[in-house]
Amino acid sequence: MQFRSRVAVLTAALILASAAAALADQNYRVTGEDVYSIGPAATTTHITYDGTQRLAVQRASHGARRFEADVTYTRIDDNGKATVHARFVQRMSKDGNFEDVTDSDPDFLTILNQPFAIQLDPTTMSDLAHLHKVVPFEATSPLGGAHLRGFLRPVPAGKIEGIAATGVRFSAEGPMMGTLPQHPDDSLNGTIHMFGTAYYSQKGALLVALDATLTIQGKLSASATTSVPVKIIYHRTIRAEGRAAKTAATR
Repeated sequence: MQFRSRVAVLTAALILASAAAALADQNYRVTGEDVYSIGPAATTTHITYDGTQRLAVQRASHGARRFEADVTYTRIDDNGKATVHARFVQRMSKDGNFEDVTDSDPDFLTILNQPFAIQLDPTTMSDLAHLHKVVPFEATSPLGGAHLRGFLRPVPAGKIEGIAATGVRFSAEGPMMGTLPQHPDDSLNGTIHMFGTAYYSQKGALLVALDATLTIQGKLSASATTSVPVKIIYHRTIRAEGRAAKTAATR
């Protein structure tokens, strides 16, 4: 995510936590729904998700950190019900650069596999707390790596499971070209629109709630001469459950 304040443009690397900040292990509740409408007859397919997730943070050598998100969920589609486990692991260097170590999250349900940073640095958190007007921002969608441009809007502060949190409303859009997880052999050419809200804890600046909807519209092509209209809606909610269990600083 890029957050444009009155004084600076902060890249995704700068949004991530500083070495001095304490990240916390945290449990989350995860739900989601996918709606696919493909073809002239707009045949619709629904997929739902419901599960729990745990984010663990470990100190590594030379000031680096390791983030591990594990989620177990029930996936219901036309083929029935299945229990699925997903895992996403990232490593952050001391200068704030991220490297994806493990990406076993095909349904985009882990807190690390989202377009918003898992934690904000103190400067950005202060900017967010004092956000009183619409400001532009940029984000990269995990789905296809689409580059999105849009706006951030302030929302009232609140509590997420007893955790005091500062929120922001977002909306962005951009071109979508590539493939879809459910259609890896077909190419998609269209647009993607994202909107929703994110909340960060006021103590620790950890992402504690995210409600995001991605809508994709375009043409799905199996060849250069054959294409069908497609509309896909991805909705994800990830919400902290209970207070943080342990801070990384105590490890």
